[in-house]
Amino acid sequence: MVAMKGAIDHTTPLFLAGIRLVPAGLLVLLVGIIQGRPQPQGWRAWGWIGLFALVDAALFQGFLAEGLQRTGAGLGSVMIDSQPIAIALMSAWLFQEVIGPWGWLGLAVGISGISLIGLPPESWTTLNTLTNWDLTALFSNGQWLMLLAALAMAVGTILMPYVGRYADAVIATGWHMVLGGIPLFLLSAWHESGQWSQLTFGDGIALAYATVMGSAIAYGLFFYFAAQGNLTSLSSLTFLTPVFALLFGRLLLSETLNHQQWLGVTLTVISIYLINQREQIAAWFNKPTPKVISENVPALAPEKHPQADPR
Repeated sequence: MVAMKGAIDHTTPLFLAGIRLVPAGLLVLLVGIIQGRPQPQGWRAWGWIGLFALVDAALFQGFLAEGLQRTGAGLGSVMIDSQPIAIALMSAWLFQEVIGPWGWLGLAVGISGISLIGLPPESWTTLNTLTNWDLTALFSNGQWLMLLAALAMAVGTILMPYVGRYADAVIATGWHMVLGGIPLFLLSAWHESGQWSQLTFGDGIALAYATVMGSAIAYGLFFYFAAQGNLTSLSSLTFLTPVFALLFGRLLLSETLNHQQWLGVTLTVISIYLINQREQIAAWFNKPTPKVISENVPALAPEKHPQADPR
């Protein structure tokens, strides 16, 4: 988010979204080919990859880039990191993932934590604009666009187990980034201008970081585990995004945390623990209590052992 926000003033959002996808997707495909992973076969595999590309690549990155241009990085990060709630609901419905009371508590604590981290006090009044249902202004409202991006990411995460049934997870991730980035480049060429004329060397470094680290490596690892792991627990780790943002802000930009943000960091860490350890916590609370022998119960007679043969 920091790298994108620094470069977006010198380029256009759809072009930025395409840069995050197509080169990164080619890198993921190259790694998959070197590892000898199989390419997708059949219409089912390509059909799921195409749907995955539309939702998680084109829509998510498009809404994210457009929304980031219209809102702050902190507020935008909070909006994006609300998606574990949607993932938890859909996972419970589609995959019968057991969330349990401790998991729901962790999700609620996590939302509270990232809100305290990313939302300054005046932003709470800004959020009231989300109740404005003027559809003509929908795509000019940065908060709405970030929420749509979060929903697209949540649906894309839910799609990954289905994609993984018909295609290798790493190869599918690479192809969905390439296929999803192409329409963003086409829309940029048709609708935008001056995509790279004002880019600086620093912007190039920021875009390279967002492409390699923020897309190729992050996407590859995330959807590799999403194809085989617990989606609720995995997605809850995105609550740490604002925490890392604050950490690097402190280390690189000498930013300081106020008391509200420290409380948010604490709640976020607690939420990750509650969600990922929800089964162990529930088992600990539900374990049977050892029976205590009352003092009024007569003691059992000691067991008699046969005496040794004196011979």
